[in-house]
Amino acid sequence: MTKLSVNINKIATLRNARGGNMPDLLKAAADIEDFGAQGITIHPRPDERHIRYSDARALKNVVTTEFNIEGNPIQKFIDLVLEVRPEQVTLVPDSVDVLTSNAGWDTIAHRDFLKNVIQTFKDAGIRTSIFVDANTNMVEGAANTGTDRIELYTESYAKAYAKGDKNGIDDFMEAAKVAHEVGLGINAGHDLNLENIQFFAENIPNLLEVSIGHALICESLYLGLDNVIPMYLNKLS
Repeated sequence: MTKLSVNINKIATLRNARGGNMPDLLKAAADIEDFGAQGITIHPRPDERHIRYSDARALKNVVTTEFNIEGNPIQKFIDLVLEVRPEQVTLVPDSVDVLTSNAGWDTIAHRDFLKNVIQTFKDAGIRTSIFVDANTNMVEGAANTGTDRIELYTESYAKAYAKGDKNGIDDFMEAAKVAHEVGLGINAGHDLNLENIQFFAENIPNLLEVSIGHALICESLYLGLDNVIPMYLNKLS
């Protein structure tokens, strides 16, 4: 079964909008696990506009499933990950001012950089994943960096599916096939939701994990976290 990791950035965004500690991020993470999620994901950015670096440190003492920290491996981020030591770190090439992640790594052009960063994390016993587009060349390039996994950037699939175009999954199927052939684990995330997740999971072989945040939190405003998480688990089973 594909594991569900819930990205709690949007809960932090809501908290930060008014200051204080409502909603309580740590309690939300614990509740999300109690509702069945098999992981918690955070993506701290340098301006700490949602998840704060202090949140990452505090969550380490709360998360009992898999803790996944995403981000651009600037030195501040590297230092945080080495301090917290989550089960997984996902490297994302987002610029400082980007609203949300919008591209995967060029794993060929940045091979040496990624290789050095990945080795640093692997020496600390942290599993690594690289955010990549559904491009077989980039998948093959990822294998040359020493990463354990890739995370397929699924925005293009989600947009195509919303228009009724199920062929938008074709590149992802091919990328997943190549990833498996070169020995990479496969994660996926970005714009996956209750409408499109089942078709994706059914057609992507060897899918280990999905990371879902924005859509899941939005759906939970209407249905509740305690209902939405089991709904995702059912679609992934």
